[in-house]
Amino acid sequence: MGRLFGTDGVRGLANADLTPELALALAASAAQVLAERSGAGSRPVAVVGRDGRVSGEMLEAAVLAGLTSAGVDVLRVGVLPTPALAHLTAELDADFGVMLSASHNPMPDNGIKLFARGGLKLADPVEDEIEARIGEPRDRPTGAGVGRVRDLPDAAERYAEHLLATLAHKLDGLRVVVDCAHGAASAVAPAVLARAGAEVTAIAAAPDGENINDGVGSTHLAGLAEAVRAHGADAGVAFDGDADRCLAVAADGTVVDGDAILVVCALGLREQGRLKSDTVVTTVMSNLGLHHAMRDAGLKVLTTPVGDRYVLEALREHDLSLGGEQSGHVVFADRATTGDGLLTALQLLGRVAGTGTPLAELAGVLHRLPQVLLNVPVADKAGVAVAPAVRAAVAEAEAELGDGGRVLLRPSGTEQIVRVMVEAPTQETADAVAHRVAAAVAAS
Repeated sequence: MGRLFGTDGVRGLANADLTPELALALAASAAQVLAERSGAGSRPVAVVGRDGRVSGEMLEAAVLAGLTSAGVDVLRVGVLPTPALAHLTAELDADFGVMLSASHNPMPDNGIKLFARGGLKLADPVEDEIEARIGEPRDRPTGAGVGRVRDLPDAAERYAEHLLATLAHKLDGLRVVVDCAHGAASAVAPAVLARAGAEVTAIAAAPDGENINDGVGSTHLAGLAEAVRAHGADAGVAFDGDADRCLAVAADGTVVDGDAILVVCALGLREQGRLKSDTVVTTVMSNLGLHHAMRDAGLKVLTTPVGDRYVLEALREHDLSLGGEQSGHVVFADRATTGDGLLTALQLLGRVAGTGTPLAELAGVLHRLPQVLLNVPVADKAGVAVAPAVRAAVAEAEAELGDGGRVLLRPSGTEQIVRVMVEAPTQETADAVAHRVAAAVAAS
């Protein structure tokens, strides 16, 4: 059996892979491990939230049973974004938090994300300990020792006030379309953007438990682009199911991805004196154009492996303030402990309002290089990178591209394939180089 925890919690097909029995056992184990690590001097407290998918009620009931059976008191916040759960875990000084969501995955999936005290994501060794202690014999409290569940009716307002306090410039005069993916931000996002001063049109903001991420949200931007043009809006923003990521669309319908958002926000933070060490953190998959834009602006880029957890680790380790991924996970480390789509939208739109400059022009600082990504089936993905023929092909390609492009080989975490990514000054060059390297990988 493989590791239970993936790159962002435990995720799978609800009621098949992720069953109520597993959710209960995982919650009880997490209660033991995280309460011990938190050093709670009294009865531990956990904050629990979820997105609106149909399996959320079932899994929430199981998680509540697991936590309370371990003597944990629960503050239930209901349907809210994952970053709201992280923020409330910190604000309420809870021992840990539990979020039920499969993020951008289709409705039949669900997931369990755990946050330590302070709203921080768990390190791998902590996840391993929780997994190892599932089903371990333990003393069960009885009587008054059993945990209690209390709803937190002002949870959404607490989160909204936190977000609005981060806004450096009101959004007065901006017309904005917001695509909520029929997800966890469907109520709070339009309300917060309106309170920030924008004229808001909300789409995909009517969750029914089954329509989350269904052709809408940050992974399906065509509808948002159409709505932005139809309403004559200045910009559009789109979230995924749990609103921990944000992508945008300019007035003409062009997509502004996570790389462009990072560039726009980095320049804004530097002007405000808030970009620590003049450095941005991003992953190896960010377009080389981002690196060039940052270099031309006199800023530095720190690169990590793929995954927002690695971006978060680098931000904390180096005491930096801004990082993110091309997918729209953007972390403002002085404002949040995790990626926050609504916070990102406010900062991006605040830059548009504050400068009076259209989003397309602000994002135009990033000149994206043509990119080709090929998935190559292999027998031994671990050995490909050191194969002499592959190393020679990569070296030849890198010499040909020079500073005007790059080659990246990345073994898949779940399949026997190696991803060959090439960026080059022209699409023709990128295609040719990518297929040449891919042929060497396939033959290795």
